[in-house]
Amino acid sequence: MLSTAALRAHLLAARLAGPVATTREQSLRRYRLFAARDPRALIGIEPERDWSFIELLHLMGDRCGVSVDPRLTSGHDVIDPDRTIEALDAFAGRLRAAAVAAAPVLLGTGHPHRLLGFYASLAAALSAAGCCVLTPAQGRCIDITTRFGLRTHRLAYVRGVALVREPGVRASASEPGAHTHSPLPVRIALACAAEAGSPLPGLVIGDHGWVCGAGQLGIEAIGLADSDDPAPFVGQAEGRVSVVVPLDDTARSDCYRPLTRYVLNRACLSQ
Repeated sequence: MLSTAALRAHLLAARLAGPVATTREQSLRRYRLFAARDPRALIGIEPERDWSFIELLHLMGDRCGVSVDPRLTSGHDVIDPDRTIEALDAFAGRLRAAAVAAAPVLLGTGHPHRLLGFYASLAAALSAAGCCVLTPAQGRCIDITTRFGLRTHRLAYVRGVALVREPGVRASASEPGAHTHSPLPVRIALACAAEAGSPLPGLVIGDHGWVCGAGQLGIEAIGLADSDDPAPFVGQAEGRVSVVVPLDDTARSDCYRPLTRYVLNRACLSQ
């Protein structure tokens, strides 16, 4: 069993918390984009009220531990590891509740290169506990706006976790899927499930648009988010996202394995 102290030490050593790779410039830019209601920063959340840049900065300071001083404009962000652990405990609590209720679950990631293993382990544990791991809209084409323009992607599931691939890209260990912040994949998945009369998830687990898109549609959502992604934290502050775990989401995939063990143990789902 991984202790809280050992987990905290790992978060700092792996730079999942503490000084992280995300730059201050990058985070401040995203806060300004969100305040301007730019869809690239909203990623599926439609704020109930206007959030100013300063309000967002203070929200992220409260939820992540980043500096709330607007005069600090360079360097690397700092995520408070204690806030990360507190959120991981809440995350585990929601997993446990889903397992006890045998609720259908949907897992999806916009960071398959980094986080696929984390979510796949959760999918396996929840399935073993009696939850139905949903895979709606398998193979469906989705047009997603990227920095290179509009690109067609295909929705796929790997080990129970949804992700998108560009057509023509062969699946491999090094290319599990495309990075995306778009909420379109979860919207398409949920719409297809509803049209087919299939079960809808009682819980969506993921990141980026998967969490924000599901929460905006009124489905309970929990997930991970970096300090430059204010949308999930706004969704949580406004009551549409249940739990957001602040951490660096660009570390090596093996860095997240201790988090998997910790969460599954806390949720009483260790296999």
